[in-house]
Amino acid sequence: MKLWQKNTTALQEVEHFTVGNDRHWDLQLAEADILGNMAHARMLQKTGLLTETEQQNLHTVLLDLLAQAEAGSFTLDDTVEDIHSQVEFHLTEKLGDTGKKIHTARSRNDQVLVDLKLFLRKELQSIVEAIQPLFVLLQQKSEQHQNNLLPGYTHLQLAMPSSFGLWFGAYAESLADDLLALEGAYRLTNKNPLGSAAGYGSSFPIDRSYTTQLLGFDSLHYNVVYAQMGRGKTERQVAMALSSVADTLARMAMDMCLFMNQEFGYVSFPDELTTGSSIMPHKKNPDVWEIIRGRCNRIKALPNEIMLLTTNLPSGYHREFQLLKEQLFPALQSLKECLHMAGLMIENVRIRENILDDDKYKYLFSVEMVNQLVTEGVPFREAYKTVGLAIEAGTYTYHTDLHHTHEGSIGNLCNQEIASQLAATLARFPFSEVAQALEGLKGNK
Repeated sequence: MKLWQKNTTALQEVEHFTVGNDRHWDLQLAEADILGNMAHARMLQKTGLLTETEQQNLHTVLLDLLAQAEAGSFTLDDTVEDIHSQVEFHLTEKLGDTGKKIHTARSRNDQVLVDLKLFLRKELQSIVEAIQPLFVLLQQKSEQHQNNLLPGYTHLQLAMPSSFGLWFGAYAESLADDLLALEGAYRLTNKNPLGSAAGYGSSFPIDRSYTTQLLGFDSLHYNVVYAQMGRGKTERQVAMALSSVADTLARMAMDMCLFMNQEFGYVSFPDELTTGSSIMPHKKNPDVWEIIRGRCNRIKALPNEIMLLTTNLPSGYHREFQLLKEQLFPALQSLKECLHMAGLMIENVRIRENILDDDKYKYLFSVEMVNQLVTEGVPFREAYKTVGLAIEAGTYTYHTDLHHTHEGSIGNLCNQEIASQLAATLARFPFSEVAQALEGLKGNK
């Protein structure tokens, strides 16, 4: 039996094709759907559409379902179409006519919207929390290796001296900026669509501001048509934020694959963190970094996939939106796994020291020689020409003394300033306020 079913039974092939894998992904929405039902029932009681006894009975059953969802034991019956149907049927089975009242002033359209908002909000928080230890680790490695020099490249050609301090610190600051993208996605996600019903509101005297408060949203999507138009837009903005983090990890992974190469040999890892070859006994392959690179490159394609899936859709609900779950949900888990594995690898990285002592890196210091002449009074363009002619003539000499003191340079990493920026961004996420609101909702207060 379907929520929308009257007397006509859908052709089995149609049902199988339209439902697809939705039941599988819907299980991940169980906790969110139950919380949404709790808030909706509270609102229905406040506006006189449920009695206090009816609301209390609904809340008791929903608390039991929430415990199952949190424990991972919540299931969908084979005959049930989606998570919304499962919860409503369970309420009806337990409470009879009271359970049948839960869908008053609501559509599955706004129900799935609020489920997605609650689910994505929680997932974004978990990604932010996964980024924090990786950021701290990168900054620790940056400080630890600030004096270990490393070749810097442009066009993959030797360019100027860099350092592991700069290299680790660069990826820490990249994650700090990625948090800004996650903050934007979180703010868009943290708006309440509940009450928009099928996208055109309701004649019932519902209180949308009350459910906004109960669910810990910052505000609501006011216009009910736009609330429905937010389907696809929210997922795309979340995907864009994920792709920003993924881009940072993919580039770091590529660097690590290069640096592990024997012809570079800048870093190495314990044997247990690398893999071998079935035929070449000497191989120590960077498979972890390669899988991180591959997964993250796939995540970087996600915003475009979502954009294309929703291209040219008019306002209102369309069944294509269902497909967004099978695109976005796996990416959330994959990115968290990549963040964890990147941290494991960086925690155990081994740095080769004195890399630039090799004579093949002597031209890395050509700019230092130019700058030295400039400080002695030679115009920059003349100094550049003098050093260039010496290189061509084979008379070039150099020293390895570095005096980089400006902000963000080898000798002045500014890691504390970067950490302060990240802390300021983290402080703007209302995680504690959301948690407090949901605890109050569960307690029926």
